Amino acid sequence: MAQPTHPAAELDGRPVTDEALLATALTGYGHFTTMRVTADHRVRGLDRHLARLARDCRVLFGTETDPAVIRRYVCRALERNAGVITPGDEVMVRVSLVAPELEVVRPAATTEPRVLVTVRPAPDARPAPLRVRTARYRRELPEVKHSSLLGALHARRAAQLDGWDDVLFVGTDGRVTEGATWNVGFVRNGTVTWPSGEALAGITAELVRRQEPGISAPVDPAELGSYEAGFATNAGFGVRPLAAVDAVRFDPGHPVLDRLHRSYLAVPAQPL
Repeated sequence: MAQPTHPAAELDGRPVTDEALLATALTGYGHFTTMRVTADHRVRGLDRHLARLARDCRVLFGTETDPAVIRRYVCRALERNAGVITPGDEVMVRVSLVAPELEVVRPAATTEPRVLVTVRPAPDARPAPLRVRTARYRRELPEVKHSSLLGALHARRAAQLDGWDDVLFVGTDGRVTEGATWNVGFVRNGTVTWPSGEALAGITAELVRRQEPGISAPVDPAELGSYEAGFATNAGFGVRPLAAVDAVRFDPGHPVLDRLHRSYLAVPAQPL
């Protein structure tokens, strides 16, 4: 069966209208979380995804989310799109809290966020190792998974135009922080180092760190050559090896990376 070219979308459990999408696109104000959903509708770290939505909603909208409502909308979207996703396939579900009625002139006016759910086929769970280059960049409100992706995607696009797969950010203090849409870790002498600094605390990284705590420490780009391996984490691919950062090459077959991947897969998936 043909895969959909674009994500199927629903707003508050109903098909999205052009007017609602247009209003949301004009401001870009909102936040989201992205989950890999198994064929039997389970998600690793579902409780953490719902907690993230609740936390970020308080920051951006000053209101509370209802986890039961969000779960109901996600299940409804999965059921309605069962015919366009090959049976047995995993899918990516993005849950966004958006504000089509938000006024640019008066964003402080009371606005009730609405739930936008999109469903698309999941990518390969074991993609090829990444070759990335570093770039100076700090996301706005780095602790929030907000919808403003302009800076991150522009940096990713520039890196890809120059022949790289992706981009790794270096913060204002000159230390490694995160990838464009992923967290990062490095391996030295069998120990995982998670860069400290201003970055989004990803759900996948959190789940991996529960199994493999490692250490949290500043990572200087000039010292990357002292690590044997590096990896990216996000909900789409779990744990993905880094082949290179700038001129530094890593071992994508390092045994610790396989251990991290297996540790992530061992995390029980929670039912929607």
